[in-house]
Amino acid sequence: MRIDKWLWAARFFKTRGLAQDAIENGRVLVDDERVKVARMLRVGETVMVRVADVMRTVVVRELSEQRGPAPVAQRLYEETAESVAAREAARERRRFAAEPALGIEGRPTKRDRRALDRARGGA
Repeated sequence: MRIDKWLWAARFFKTRGLAQDAIENGRVLVDDERVKVARMLRVGETVMVRVADVMRTVVVRELSEQRGPAPVAQRLYEETAESVAAREAARERRRFAAEPALGIEGRPTKRDRRALDRARGGA
C-alpha cells in the first residue's frame, strides 16, 4: 500500500494531501531514507514521522486502506520505546518553558498611555 494512504489511515495526518506534503518535504523517512509519495509500504518497516516539532518512530504492524477510529488506527503501528521517551521529554520541556506570547503586550491601551504620561510627569 502507498505510504501516503497509510499515514492518513494511521491518523498521523488529517488528509492525504498533508501526508503527501510531509513526504515531499522530507518529514517522513522509511528505514532512515527519504521516500517518494507512491512508495509501497510493507509490514515490519520502520517509519519516522515528524509532525510539528514532534518526531515519532513507529514500526508498521498492519496495513489498512480505510481510515477508521483512533483505536483501530493505533493498531496499525507500534511506537518504539525511544520515541515514546523522547516525546515525553519534549512534553516536559514545553511544560516548564515560558510561553513567549505572554511577553508580547502589543500597543498600550488608553489607560496604559495615561499611566505612562503620569509617570513622565505630564498631565
